[in-house]
Amino acid sequence: MEVRAKKALGQHFLKDEGVARRIVESFDSKTYNNLLEIGPGTGVLSKYLVDMDDLNFKLIEIDGESVDYLLLHYPKVAKNLYNADFLKLDLKRIFPESFCVIGNFPYNISSQIFFKILDYKEDIPQVVCMIQKEVAQRIASAPGNKDFGILSVLLQAWYDIEYLFTVPPGAFLPPPKVNSAVIRLNRNNRTSLGCDETLFKKIVKSCFGQRRKTIRNSIKPILAELNQLQNENILQHPFLSMRPEQLGVEDFIELTKLVSN
Repeated sequence: MEVRAKKALGQHFLKDEGVARRIVESFDSKTYNNLLEIGPGTGVLSKYLVDMDDLNFKLIEIDGESVDYLLLHYPKVAKNLYNADFLKLDLKRIFPESFCVIGNFPYNISSQIFFKILDYKEDIPQVVCMIQKEVAQRIASAPGNKDFGILSVLLQAWYDIEYLFTVPPGAFLPPPKVNSAVIRLNRNNRTSLGCDETLFKKIVKSCFGQRRKTIRNSIKPILAELNQLQNENILQHPFLSMRPEQLGVEDFIELTKLVSN
C-alpha cells in the first residue's frame, strides 16, 4: 500500500535513507533508552529504531493511513504505536518516566510541538528533529541576530541547541519548497529561572511580537498591569531602550525580575 502525503497535515515523507540514518545516529542511544517518535509517517526512521537493542521505543501518528502502513510493514511497533494527536495527548500516559523525542516534525505545527516539549522539559532530556531550516536557524540563533526570537529564548533557557546539518528538498516526497535542517536539543542544568516563569514567557512573547519596537514600548501594557508605569528603576534601565533581539536569556530573566519587584 502507498501513503498519500496530506497537505493539511504538513506531510513531506523523507525518502533519503542516508539522511534517515544520520538522524537516528544523532540520538544518544547509549545514554537514553526511552524514545518517542513524533509523526513516523512511512517509518523511514522507525525501521532503524524498532530493532535497536534495549530501546523502549514508542510512536505517535495522527494519520490513520500512515498507521495502517506502519502496522503492515513494521508489525513489531503494534503495541507501542499510538494513533493520536501529539499536541492533545497526555505524554505521561505514554512515558511515566523521562523520555527523549525524535522525528521529522510537520512544518505547519513545529512551533506548537516545541511549546509542548517545553511543558515537559523536566521529562525530556534530548530532542533530535528535522524542521524547516529557517525555524532551525531561529532556534539555534544567538542574541544580536535577526533570526533570534521567541523560540530562541524559551528553548535556550532550558536546552543547549546544536544545528547538525541541512537537508535539501529533494530528500523528500513530495519535496517541500524550502530547505530543512536537523537540530539536537540537550537539556541543560538549569532547574529554575529564578523569576516568575509565566511572566518571563509573557514578556518574551510581548517583546518579540513587536520586535521593531523598543522594550519600553513593548512591555508598557505589562507595566500598566503591574502598576509599574511610574517606576523609575525600571524606566531608566538600559534594557528599555533596546530591541528584543539584543537581549539574551539571562537578560530576559533580569528584565522579568526587574519588572516584578
